[in-house]
Amino acid sequence: MVTRVLIIDDSALVRGVLSEILSEDPQIEVVGTAADPLIARDKIKQLQPDVLTLDVEMPRMDGLTFLENLMRLRPMPVLMVSSLTAQGAEVTLQALELGAVDFVTKPALDVKAGLEEYAETLREKVKAAAMARPRGLSALKSRPAVEAPPRSRPRRFSTTEKIIAIGASTGGTEAIKDVLMGMPPDAPAIVITQHIPAMFSAPFAARMNRVSAMSVCEASDRLPILPGHVYIAPGSHHLLIERSGARYLCRLSDAPPENRHRPSVDTMFRSIVEYVGTNAVGAILTGMGEDGARQLLELRRIGAHTVAQDESTSVVWGMPGAAVRCGAAEQVLPLQNIAGQLLEWVR
Repeated sequence: MVTRVLIIDDSALVRGVLSEILSEDPQIEVVGTAADPLIARDKIKQLQPDVLTLDVEMPRMDGLTFLENLMRLRPMPVLMVSSLTAQGAEVTLQALELGAVDFVTKPALDVKAGLEEYAETLREKVKAAAMARPRGLSALKSRPAVEAPPRSRPRRFSTTEKIIAIGASTGGTEAIKDVLMGMPPDAPAIVITQHIPAMFSAPFAARMNRVSAMSVCEASDRLPILPGHVYIAPGSHHLLIERSGARYLCRLSDAPPENRHRPSVDTMFRSIVEYVGTNAVGAILTGMGEDGARQLLELRRIGAHTVAQDESTSVVWGMPGAAVRCGAAEQVLPLQNIAGQLLEWVR
């Protein structure tokens, strides 16, 4: 199946580079380009693309406004193209909340070389987006608004404390939010590896801290792991868990990527198998690829509880699907049931 793509960007250079990169894949057809959302609106009706690539900052109508209108009136897979800056990170996370499937980043300088460096990833993300299940704005707004309850003081930790380990990729920023909003303030510690660029992980952690009853932070090396806290892997490093006496600690590693990712879910789960064992429960949420499946299987083999998000609620059923196929998932559940199941196991 050929994926038909419409490229929306005010830069003629970016439109040209993206068209060239995507057209190198015989499974992708660039059916058109648009310099702004108003032109794009007409071309969507005319060309019926499968996927849009959408710049965040454009004339006449900004990308977020266009995305919000699109997801309300005609939900379809959208891949955001955002600047690798702090402001770009915040806007991109807002776009994911509005229903964008995924994003790619472009540098502020030498955009052509920067995009070409990620050419293969870009093509993979476009094809994955074509198979994704975009959530319309009406579905997003139908979720009950949840105000984070007051945070309690964490209980004292010991080596018998449970740890919840979660891995995710495409669609994961919103799936993780749903799981964290289902957690009480005194829940066991949660460690998370989400495939995300280095510039984006700290703003993502800050956003999760605002909606969660637990305290959420970007993990740092040798940071003690405490109940009531959530630790998100930095986009530049693997997150590992280590035990030191009565403590579990976050350890960061700049070792080479595993499964083409750093941070890698398999890397984190491997450390969980070694140092936490059956005191852990593991979950794989929506995501492209197979990262995490092998080591989730090891977790299950040693007797830890494991769960994978089901296909119907996953934006992309790559990672959880791989976990299910290899027998790593003890249970396969819709996203809305995962927090409750994790809590049941750790109790």
